[in-house]
Amino acid sequence: MKTIITTILLSLALAMVAHADGVQVDVSITKTQNFLEENKLALIKGAGGAHDDLTAFSQDSIMFYGEAAGNPAHKTLAQRGINAKRAAVTIAQRALTEYLEGIVIVGATLVKDSIMQNDVIVSTVTGFVKGSQVVHQEYNEDTDIATAVIKVAIRGPKGFASTFYEKLSTDPVLKKAVKTDKKPFIAPEVKLDVAFDGLIIDATEQNFRPALINRIFATKGDVLYDPAKISQKVLVEQGCGEYTNSVDKAKAALGTRGVKNPLIIKASGATNPADLQVTDDDAVTIYSADQKGSFMAAAKVAFVLK
Repeated sequence: MKTIITTILLSLALAMVAHADGVQVDVSITKTQNFLEENKLALIKGAGGAHDDLTAFSQDSIMFYGEAAGNPAHKTLAQRGINAKRAAVTIAQRALTEYLEGIVIVGATLVKDSIMQNDVIVSTVTGFVKGSQVVHQEYNEDTDIATAVIKVAIRGPKGFASTFYEKLSTDPVLKKAVKTDKKPFIAPEVKLDVAFDGLIIDATEQNFRPALINRIFATKGDVLYDPAKISQKVLVEQGCGEYTNSVDKAKAALGTRGVKNPLIIKASGATNPADLQVTDDDAVTIYSADQKGSFMAAAKVAFVLK
């Protein structure tokens, strides 16, 4: 399957340079590329077929591409076109399934690791694949090639994360699976010269990836930020944070949430791909700032990834 996806993505890349080499390019592929560019969307792909979680979480949507040829057994163009389009959607859905089964829920827990333990997760993944939205389709009669782009929202009332958060609040097995046994971080407050209304965690030096629940811990393991304790309404509407690849972009993203002066802290470590650590001094600073600004309860947090 990874070979198929890699080949598909390579085809898109070739479509962008083929005219310069004098190669005839499939019209359906170039139209698909133009559609993505015009709508400022990106496919969820990475080097060697790796997940590009930053793209997915930063654009709030999971986008996959499928390509298929017509069946020679079908004699009419109408039959060939309809079935080729259907096959292209199926290939894209298969790629989407692989992605959702590898998405991090919390800590080191993957959806695929929970499939045998929690039918709620299985139904969530299956339901989203079946309910994925086809946002673009093309069929080229000359080359008998069809393409399709499908999309699933991450946040929002009908997003994958939103449905997960709703199930988290009602399913005791799921709630137990993501619960941490660490105690909340509490420390004497320190006086800060300015007031902060948001938090940016620079995790560019850590092996960190976006998850449905990203947490922040102090050095000894006490919990500073655990979105599982945030209200369902906040999580559904905003998610547990913003994700970018620069501090400036993080400031801009938080600005859409009304944040004007975010506290910027560099992560000192990562206990796993979804959980970050900060130094004890920085933990006290974050704790003290939040006592005044109450920004963590509103999920006004941004993570900067490498």
